Amino acid sequence: MSNQLNNFKTISGTAGPVLYREKKSRFIGYAFPVSSVEAADQQLASLRKEHADATHVCYGYRIGIVNTHLRMNDDGEPAYTAGSPILGQITSAGLYDVLVCVVRYYGGVKLGVGGLSKAYKEAAKGVLESSAVIRRKAVSLIRLQFQYPQLDDVMGFISQNRLKVTSQQMELDCTIELVVSTEKSEAFCLRLASIGGVEVQKKEVFR
Repeated sequence: MSNQLNNFKTISGTAGPVLYREKKSRFIGYAFPVSSVEAADQQLASLRKEHADATHVCYGYRIGIVNTHLRMNDDGEPAYTAGSPILGQITSAGLYDVLVCVVRYYGGVKLGVGGLSKAYKEAAKGVLESSAVIRRKAVSLIRLQFQYPQLDDVMGFISQNRLKVTSQQMELDCTIELVVSTEKSEAFCLRLASIGGVEVQKKEVFR
């Protein structure tokens, strides 16, 4: 996994509402950390319910560091005047796993294509600037399954290498989960698998 994929920026929690006004129209920005398209859809459904009387609920998101999902939606505004500038602010900030929504309440004065694009851009920019940005790092989660007679060998290896145990179940059938850096995970897995009777499973997660 490259260094770019090892680390990425996202937001630590929900931000907004952040209000932007343009010629009597109100544009209200929200930002949400989301790790799946399903999570984004749930946030959108909740926001639309909260603002059931809004003229438009427009959005953009970028989800996934490897298989990235990009989406933008103008929700009835002229094409590319809402979703595109919102998504543009997400990508300009270098953020992933982020959904930005801008709720518009029409104020009675038409803004034109240029005015709309500027308003949605500023609303998205404002809410992202109010968000707490964090960096997430890829780590490997290693799951070990073995019988109790192998416990001393396994625990000796863990202690010797100062590995972080996140969960453990010590019975006749033992299970231990470890978190290690992605750079060292392959070597650790090979050495653990060399202990007779130890089944090793690995997956990448972001923390």
